[in-house]
Amino acid sequence: MSTNVTFLINKSEITAGTRGASLGPDAIITAARKKESYIFGENTLDKIQNVNRYLDQPTKYPFAKRIDGLLSIYEELNAKVSSILKNNSFPIILAADHGSAGGTISGLKSTFPDKRIGAVWIDAHADIHTPYTTPSGNMHGMPLASVMNIDNLECKINDVDAETEALWSQLKNVGGTSQKIYPDDVVYVAVRDTEEQEERIIEKFGIKWFTVNDVRTQGISAIVEGINEHLKNCDIIYVTFDVDSMDPDMTSHGTGTPVPDGISQLEAKDLLVALAQNKKTACIEIVEVNPCLDEKENTMAEVTLDILEAVTDTIKNR
Repeated sequence: MSTNVTFLINKSEITAGTRGASLGPDAIITAARKKESYIFGENTLDKIQNVNRYLDQPTKYPFAKRIDGLLSIYEELNAKVSSILKNNSFPIILAADHGSAGGTISGLKSTFPDKRIGAVWIDAHADIHTPYTTPSGNMHGMPLASVMNIDNLECKINDVDAETEALWSQLKNVGGTSQKIYPDDVVYVAVRDTEEQEERIIEKFGIKWFTVNDVRTQGISAIVEGINEHLKNCDIIYVTFDVDSMDPDMTSHGTGTPVPDGISQLEAKDLLVALAQNKKTACIEIVEVNPCLDEKENTMAEVTLDILEAVTDTIKNR
């Protein structure tokens, strides 16, 4: 029986420190048209509201930049993702930046409030900062902390004002559940650029972590086996793929925060296809393609399209 797929487009790039990721979803669609791939015509295409107007004015929240706009994204994603799932379709989110991932996870939890959710975080970065620990204030470094209900006050470096604290609390509680994912149910893959505050919280909770070297030495099959074993007690699994998990020299620098020595395009593709084969996997998110930073024209979008086509085909035929 074929599975229906819905592509949900989120062009808001308000949580990143660089500009241009809002063009990422369209760059992937353009790559498909250039290739004469009909993936976006053969599947349902939906979108959420673009709130990039927040970039045209100063933010009042230096330790949680544009958190007011992000709250509206979380709320809309919570509703949209839940609606897609309740209509028996598989959501694949194509987002500009990674800050919105918490809204996607909120939608999963709203749909399955009694289910245990596992998260596979394929990324160069841990994304587990909070307004209290962030060195930049950019909220694409905070989505995982927001859905794990983590403040990390032990590593506090910022004096956060009451209004920011209230918005952060609202963000964590979108969907009515503050802790949507437990630390035991998170697996990092290819994370290699972290700050001390993040490392402390990862160590505190013993979050599972497969490095790029693990991928190289163990192989994709062993890594996927390890992920599935670690998340065996989860009812459903969310997979998020930040393209900066890949090596920029092997692909391109068409992403906001490229980090050397990442996984290859083939490793990423094989990993995502294997994860998509798991029937517990209920949602996949792909983020951070930025054609404005691509020194090889639209290569990052073309690489991402190749991975997306393989993943979509796997989901539809599993």
